[in-house]
Parts: sequence; structure tokens; C-alpha cells
Amino acid sequence: MFAISLGDDGAVLRPLEPSHAEEFLTHMNRGREYVGEHIALPDFVADLDSARSFLKAYAEKAANDAGRIYGIWTGGTLVGGVLFRTMDVTLGTAEAGCWLEPSAVGKGLVTRAARTIIDWAVVERSIHRVEWLVSSKNEASIAVARRLGMTKDGVLRESYPYRGQRLDMEVWSVLAPEWKTLRAGQAS
Repeated sequence: MFAISLGDDGAVLRPLEPSHAEEFLTHMNRGREYVGEHIALPDFVADLDSARSFLKAYAEKAANDAGRIYGIWTGGTLVGGVLFRTMDVTLGTAEAGCWLEPSAVGKGLVTRAARTIIDWAVVERSIHRVEWLVSSKNEASIAVARRLGMTKDGVLRESYPYRGQRLDMEVWSVLAPEWKTLRAGQAS
């Protein structure tokens, strides 16, 4: 399996596969409360069977070119991840997302990992539009969208039912020509 370095701190990005189910569950248990503040991932990964099922669903998405999931490891420990929740190569669209356990926050891991997968999607898969949907209350994820050079397209008011309330969801995006310009500017 491949691993992509995320920088000099030893962090790596690699596919998160069904064989990682136990490690994924352990990671989710460490960060369950924190991760669950804004996204439902911990609700779907409650035990070993659900962790395995979740990762199998993404393996099927990858096989059908409809999504991907990657883990972020530091010091050999899974601490978070990034994903393409949806991906439509024919339409040239994808929705990216992320999560981290508390021990990994504030180190730039999600921004570096998201850059890596967006580069791949734009360059290798010819994705034209990458979206980032985020609760208006999730300031950390909104900050990542800004660092990635995304534009806020708008707010879907009370569109996401989550744990007994309806949340406003912000839609952020970057288009392939914008991404390529941003990345060329960072390289020089």
C-alpha cells in the first residue's frame, strides 16, 4: 500500500481500508466526542462490525470511482482522515471532507492532506469542482476551506438534521482552474 508524506513531521496519508477496521474503531473511540461535535461519523462507527462496514462501503465507492477515504497517521497512529464523500468523474464534481481526533488538531494535517487529495482529483481524475460542505458552527473546518483557497458559495439554511437539530450548512468550493493557479503560486 502506498503512503504519501505530509511533511517533515513524519505524518503520512494512505488509503483507509477494511483491514484497518479495528484501528479505525480505536481511533474513533479516542476522538468520538470531539469528532461528533459537527459530523455524524462517530454515529456510524460504533463497534467493529460498523467500522468494517463503513470502510467496506468506501472500498466499494473507490472500486466504482465514486468516492475515496484516506487515513492520516502520525508516529504510526491513525489520528484522522480526509475523504471524497462523493465523486462523479463524468460530471467532474467531488465533495471532500475531513475529521481529526483532538491530539492531532492544530498541526495543519487536514490542510496538507486535503491539498494532496484535491491535487490528485484535479490533475489525475480531471475533477472540475471540489466542494466542501460544513456546518456554519464548525469554525475549524471553515478555516481549512479558506486555507485551501476555496470560495464560499452560500448557505443551505437548516439543511442538515443532526442530533435533534437542523444545522445550516455552508458550501465552499474550488474550481480546477482556480486550484491550478493557487498551486502554481505556492510552488514559486
